[in-house]
Amino acid sequence: MGHKVRIQELPGIGKRYDAEAGAPGQRVSVVVRGNGIRDLYVFTSDSPDPDAVLELTEEQALRIGAILSGTFFTS
Repeated sequence: MGHKVRIQELPGIGKRYDAEAGAPGQRVSVVVRGNGIRDLYVFTSDSPDPDAVLELTEEQALRIGAILSGTFFTS
């Protein structure tokens, strides 16, 4: 599962995780800050600029992660 995921230490900030996401150039980067905030960057081409950026609280990140992993929620 850790294949094609790169981890980089960001001193004073946290860690960055880069994962391939389909076609060449498509990837997702997640920066996990020391305070629990997650920054999600979506790249759809080889451009250095992301196509989308989201700042998520730890709770929001857990909720989205659960959805992506196949957990179902009831309202």
